[in-house]
Amino acid sequence: MKTLMVFDLDGTLAKSKSALDGTMAAHLDKLMSVMKVAVISGGAWPQFEKQLLANLTTDDARLTNLSLLPTSGTKFLRYDAGQWNQLYAENFTPEDKTRIIDALNKALDQSGLRPQKHWGEVIEDRDSQITMSALGQEAPLDEKKTWDPDFEKRKKIKAILDPMLPGFSVGMGGASSIDVTRPGVDKAYGIHKLKEVLGIPIEDMIFVGDALFPGGNDEPARKTGVTCIRVRDPEETGRVIEAVVACVEHP
Repeated sequence: MKTLMVFDLDGTLAKSKSALDGTMAAHLDKLMSVMKVAVISGGAWPQFEKQLLANLTTDDARLTNLSLLPTSGTKFLRYDAGQWNQLYAENFTPEDKTRIIDALNKALDQSGLRPQKHWGEVIEDRDSQITMSALGQEAPLDEKKTWDPDFEKRKKIKAILDPMLPGFSVGMGGASSIDVTRPGVDKAYGIHKLKEVLGIPIEDMIFVGDALFPGGNDEPARKTGVTCIRVRDPEETGRVIEAVVACVEHP
């Protein structure tokens, strides 16, 4: 029996860097009343607070059923005694950060795909993950959606970047992002941590994400053997949640 449902955030529960809407908040509230829920995303903890938690309409009892894994599973937070507590963080050394940021800049330039205009930081240090958002962290969603809808631009950048960063994990996610984490510290790592911390077998989990394709930042989850459901957008995720809730409530 499935007892834990794990989600990507951007493109899965909400549009890229956008707030969780009321419909999805209601879906998650209902889901947390019948099973445990986890969210693994490339976003940093402040993004989780602003994008996800600020828009949930859930009481404390249900929040204890929610596990949050920011920066692709390199951090793990659980809710207890009225607050979010961090269980671990796989942070980079200063030397690693410098190396990764230099490589990201070089790969972006060598690809010839650096946009002339960007909004906010293009490369963001998230301590346990370095993320390149080609149009900037504050880019309008419409701009991001049209920049690389088929991931072909990011595949080109990743092909240049991979040889520059042997021993690191490079994944594509969101609407315009490339994420770099420690080797083996990705969404598969997060899935195994959920198993370890919650005591839930992987075969009792479902993972839902929009980037489960080869090279996508959700793909590592598939390698764990967890049941995976690829979605196109949050609207499709909502339908998946409705179906799972119906199955749990009326087995």
